[in-house]
Amino acid sequence: MNPLRLLLCLLLTVGCALRATQIRLHTDLGVIEAELDAAHAPATVANFLKYVDAGRYTGGVFHRTVTLQPDNQPNNTVKIEVIQGGVNPEYSEKDWPALALERTRDTGLSHLDGTLSMARAGPDTATSDFFICVGAQPELDFGGKRNPDGQGFAAFGRVTQGMDIVKKIQTAPADGQKLTPPVKILKIERLP
Repeated sequence: MNPLRLLLCLLLTVGCALRATQIRLHTDLGVIEAELDAAHAPATVANFLKYVDAGRYTGGVFHRTVTLQPDNQPNNTVKIEVIQGGVNPEYSEKDWPALALERTRDTGLSHLDGTLSMARAGPDTATSDFFICVGAQPELDFGGKRNPDGQGFAAFGRVTQGMDIVKKIQTAPADGQKLTPPVKILKIERLP
């Protein structure tokens, strides 16, 4: 084979492999598009896409809004702004094993405006719930003080279109942090 042709094929293959996976998240308030960073957070992206490809987010909801309103985070000294969503309640998060935490210290990613990240209770407990940052949230990175263990959360993508929809969800009616009613996730799909 011609060496130039071989080099071209190799470059095209590597270029395609490094391209971020694009997703479209349909809600009853509008559409959000994001790119997932498998180059830096491969396990977290693979976990999220496992739920996407199995259709587990279809019929899911954004159920939580964390805002700077005085009554929203009364017991937290470190304030953040995020919206949190998850799978259709007919599915159990326990169907698949929890994910090992990909710390931002190791991935080099940060919780910036529009960052997608996995929700968790403790290290290595994330399953399907995810959140989207509204504004930069450095206290969610490794070493941040939002979670007492200081391990941070696994950032794995970023909104590319639809931050206006994220903000609509964040300001939707809520009782404390619980969205009332929750905002429906109609489906999440990969883009070609």
